[in-house]
Amino acid sequence: MKLPIYQVDAFANQAFVGNPAGVCVLEEVLEDSVMQNIALEMNLAETAFVIREQANFRLRWFTPMVEVDLCGHATLATSHILWETGVLKPDESGVFETRSGQLTATRIDESIQLDFPSQPPEQCETPRGLLEALGIKDCSFVGQNKSDYILEVENESVLRGIEPDLDGLRRVECRGVIVTTKSSTEQYDFVSRFFAPAVGVDEDPVTGSAHCCLTPYWANRLGKDVMNAYQASKRGGELTVQLLGERVQLRGKAVTVIEGNLMI
Repeated sequence: MKLPIYQVDAFANQAFVGNPAGVCVLEEVLEDSVMQNIALEMNLAETAFVIREQANFRLRWFTPMVEVDLCGHATLATSHILWETGVLKPDESGVFETRSGQLTATRIDESIQLDFPSQPPEQCETPRGLLEALGIKDCSFVGQNKSDYILEVENESVLRGIEPDLDGLRRVECRGVIVTTKSSTEQYDFVSRFFAPAVGVDEDPVTGSAHCCLTPYWANRLGKDVMNAYQASKRGGELTVQLLGERVQLRGKAVTVIEGNLMI
């Protein structure tokens, strides 16, 4: 079987920055085990599998280890490929049926805007071993939504200096850990990092789904609905985010860097 496969740098305006995602465009449904093996072979944070279902698309995401409920950068990458290959017309929106409900992608100028669910955190007790695993002494907020923990640290210097104990983070029961702080520059409103070694992603370069948590958190903290965000990974990535009630809109760009075929 020959399957078209793409690698796309998402939340990026040039190659080799942002977050790389695999995109596999299917004409027939694959077994879960096959999709998981393809994701392991691609060895990216997520590989997306998309197939047409009547007027909409079915979209699923796999890390090298597990299937996940929500992935922003791979949705952005998938939308980009559907437009780039002509599956979607330039003025059409992509509508995706997923484990997190219906998601949409719309082209706006040179960017892609995603409509995702808002997933605000609730304040909670600090899990045992979490601060030690991050190598920090304290934080001003600890919260949790259904997927992740979120911590606000004192400043950007602390955030950028984190060198986590990944084995320690794997012992924290959650998908991942978001660390965030107010930006030290006027270019961005807030910055963040995201660690998810429990699902095979030591540090994610740019995490759309984490901004479903970050957007309502910072909208409440800053009193702003529209914000510019930066994820301070080694590759780095930029997003414009907007809180609209129970939905979050994430806007970014994408660049195709690899195009080929899987032979399975």
